[in-house]
Amino acid sequence: MPRPAPLPARARSAVAAVAVALAVGASTVACTTSGPGRESPTGSAVALATPTPGRTETLLPDDGGSHSAVGEVVDGFPVDLVPVPDGAEVLLSSAAPVDGTDLTEISLNLRTDQDAAGLLAAVRAPLVAAGFTEGTPPAAEAGLAAQSTFARNAGSELLVVGILDRDDERTLTLGGRVRAAAP
Repeated sequence: MPRPAPLPARARSAVAAVAVALAVGASTVACTTSGPGRESPTGSAVALATPTPGRTETLLPDDGGSHSAVGEVVDGFPVDLVPVPDGAEVLLSSAAPVDGTDLTEISLNLRTDQDAAGLLAAVRAPLVAAGFTEGTPPAAEAGLAAQSTFARNAGSELLVVGILDRDDERTLTLGGRVRAAAP
């Protein structure tokens, strides 16, 4: 028996496209529901958010507070070297001896409405007067309005200062190791 003549390429493409369209149409009909969609879940699908109580841990070490203080300058902090600028609110301070050395590890966090340049100048003046040399940090910290480093005695004493400027307030963070008395 003779074979039927093949369909032209254009006709074959049209037949294939119709076959694919019918297959896709049939499969999407099987995936739909017969009822209208619902806007909100009901029954057991609804969950109520219940707040859980926050953590109650303290952020300060429980050593009797001998090396740190909240809201004030801790005893032993070298205020002659790093005085609290006028009008500033002390958030946290610490001063702890470094074992085996004559150094004291200090930190100071405070908040003020003084501008960043003025605040850095208030910290800079007594440090430079005490023989510290100001430097710039090796890498700028994104988001800080001002930052600086201060070193003395070939770097054995080092302080790092960062000032964050947010919502018309500046928050200063200072930390490092110093000798309370001049060398």
